Amino acid sequence: MNMRAAVLREHSLRMPIECVAVDEPRAHEVLVRVVATGICHTDIKVAQVPGLSPRPIVLGHEGAGVVEKVGANVTKLAPGDHVVMTFDSCGACPTCAVGKPSYCHEVAAVCFSGKRLDGSTTLSGDGGAIHGNFFGQSSFATHAIANERNAIKVRKDAPLELLGPLGCGLQTGSGAVLNSLGLRAGQTIAVFGVGAVGLAAVMAARIAGASRIFAIDVVPERLALARELGATHVIDGGKSDALREILAATGTGVDHALDTTANDKCIEQAIDCVGPLGTCGLIANKSPAQTAPVKILGSMLRGRTIRGIVQGDSVPDIFIPRLVDFFMDGRFPFDRLVKFYPFEQIAEALRDADSGVAIKPILRM
Repeated sequence: MNMRAAVLREHSLRMPIECVAVDEPRAHEVLVRVVATGICHTDIKVAQVPGLSPRPIVLGHEGAGVVEKVGANVTKLAPGDHVVMTFDSCGACPTCAVGKPSYCHEVAAVCFSGKRLDGSTTLSGDGGAIHGNFFGQSSFATHAIANERNAIKVRKDAPLELLGPLGCGLQTGSGAVLNSLGLRAGQTIAVFGVGAVGLAAVMAARIAGASRIFAIDVVPERLALARELGATHVIDGGKSDALREILAATGTGVDHALDTTANDKCIEQAIDCVGPLGTCGLIANKSPAQTAPVKILGSMLRGRTIRGIVQGDSVPDIFIPRLVDFFMDGRFPFDRLVKFYPFEQIAEALRDADSGVAIKPILRM
């Protein structure tokens, strides 16, 4: 069938909307009518940096929509189901087998190659094949082919147009706190950077019952929002020494820290502010070659753990519906982060995401 999609043919944020053809769903795939899709900084990085994904390609990996067709072997979904599309995984490697799909051995192939594992593409146009299957969905389009593994059924009374960002950015921040770090009631945490991912972490820390939540950023408006969403302490990192303030407030440091910035100074402070037997999570990077500044002796003497985190260690079939329930209960008000754009204004939405004007842009199809 034919559909509209934003097709990236160069290394920029220019993605004109074109008419393209989308495959019929194969045995374990579903065809989803996309209602709305979030814009993530991974979309922006892949669009601008050569070599991360092929061209031409349709990006987008925070899609939400309605299942229209299912493949012959699909068992967990049916036409009419509301779904959030998330990252794909192979389902067969050692990490998938033990319930850690975000660390799938085939992540490059299933999320960034623009092809199915058999090498075929899901999309085509007048000039031939168009790479799709980005994160198993390519949701900058009116329709998407997803695998039943990465199309997550959600309750129908939730506002579907809001839910797409739960598939990546918001599950990453909240999952880092609730799953990866395992923050417990009464513990303390410092979140460096309060964009969409960091604010999701702040809200999750409040859900978990953290006694003190430090939010560090350089944008006053975001710090004010972080306080409204649960931060007990906000620090303007451009005006104050965040490490000094955290240590002054806690004495020995926080139980957990999370860096969402990929800024070298922030990473160093995030590690150094962690107290004895605490954990620092790293969930962002500038480039594959980036290194982290670590004071080895200090980390040894305090028994710190420094760990990388992908997608908040989420098992999406379990965690995304849980986040929807939190939202519907008023405990995870991520609608405060959102700005909507018509699909036709994708260029503006991408610019606003790149510049930070919008915390979490969502395209309405």
